[in-house]
Order: sequence, then C-alpha cells, then structure tokens
Amino acid sequence: MFLQSVLQATKGKFFTVVFIKKDGTTRSMNCRLGVTKHLKGGVSNLDVSQYLTVYDVQSEGYRAVNLSTIVSVSCGGVVLTNGK
Repeated sequence: MFLQSVLQATKGKFFTVVFIKKDGTTRSMNCRLGVTKHLKGGVSNLDVSQYLTVYDVQSEGYRAVNLSTIVSVSCGGVVLTNGK
C-alpha cells in the first residue's frame, strides 16, 4: 500500500493521520512511529500487513491504525489522501 510506505518514510517525524474507527466515527490523531520509550515487553499479535502501530502523542499511548481505513496523512506540510 502506498500510504504504508509513505508512513514508514516519516522516520520518526510527527504526522497526523485521519482514519475511520471500528465504530464508524472519524478520528484525527497526531502520532509518530518508532517510539520505544514506553514499551513494557510482550509481543504484538497484530497483522502488520493490516495494522500500523503508532504512538499517540496526545493520549501518550500506543494505538493500532487499520491501514485500509486511512482517509489522509499529513507530514511536513504535505497532505496525502487515500484515493478510494
């Protein structure tokens, strides 16, 4: 998926992702990849081809974003939308 490769290319920079939650509502989240400071061990059971694990800056916790429900991503003044 194009957006997944774009997100991986942020290399730890902050970005905003807008996606549709499981309950059908839209959520905007400021987050970043690669945060390991708050890890407590254990293994993620998420399918990495379907979900992206990010660190939510506002809630100060890890969140899983379903890649197929991403509406848009913005990083460094560039906004990409998922053209579905």
